[in-house]
Amino acid sequence: MNGAWPEALAEARRAAERLSKTSDRQTAASALYQEAEVHRLRGEFAEAEKAYRAASREGWEPQPGLALLRLAQGRPAAAVAQIRRVVAAASDRLQRTRLLPAYAEILLAAGERDEARAASEELAEIAKALDTDVVHAMAAHARGAVALAEGDARGALGPLRESLAAWRRIDAPYLAARIRVLVGEACRALGDAEGAELEREAARAVFLELGAAPDLARLDAAGGARSARPHGLTPRELEVLLLVAAGKTNRAIAAQLFLSEKTVDRHMSNILTKLDVPSRAAATAFAYEHRLL
Repeated sequence: MNGAWPEALAEARRAAERLSKTSDRQTAASALYQEAEVHRLRGEFAEAEKAYRAASREGWEPQPGLALLRLAQGRPAAAVAQIRRVVAAASDRLQRTRLLPAYAEILLAAGERDEARAASEELAEIAKALDTDVVHAMAAHARGAVALAEGDARGALGPLRESLAAWRRIDAPYLAARIRVLVGEACRALGDAEGAELEREAARAVFLELGAAPDLARLDAAGGARSARPHGLTPRELEVLLLVAAGKTNRAIAAQLFLSEKTVDRHMSNILTKLDVPSRAAATAFAYEHRLL
């Protein structure tokens, strides 16, 4: 939650390995699910898929993460079917609290606004009952996202800023950045182009720092960055370029991204070719000049 994703991934792997040798297989499965979540947020979809499936084999429900992975992969129908199934089967309030934010997000992406609104309303009722910062933040996020999708940008700003303030108090940079993307959309809908750009820039900086490649790609696509920046780099290549610009060696990049040095070498070669530059330093200069970083 605090943005230490490489450390979280390493810890989840250690937990899964150690607990798999004990009778506590349920907690080992939980660690595998957490590993999958970090991979998904970083755009490492194949690794996420593998970890979700491993968690499922150990008896852990791989939702809502697996449905969110399907959404990120451009398979909204599969995402909707999966999340509807688990929400329909969930009767425990805490279990539903865990599922409803993803449920609302996936349904909005699929255009099912009425169902998403019902999910946000249920989450708001749970937030009143539980009265914790985290659940209030989730409920306000869902309420604001639904209002924005329904064309009520002005009505969306209140709950979105409420959610943003809560995630900042909790020190959850990724979740705060996602809210700022929505605040930017609301500002743009209200004619405040400069305010929208400020929110986008703030969110983009966080996504770059964390290595949240899918969010970065969506943000750039929504802002027309793909046509303005015809670099052709994949989200993973952008992530490698970010670390190169930070002065990291290929070995250090490989360790941070849990890749082989050979794979990092290949990414670096692709980056130099696509940007048509001769060196790492030139690639870094190109990236800053063209606002890739």
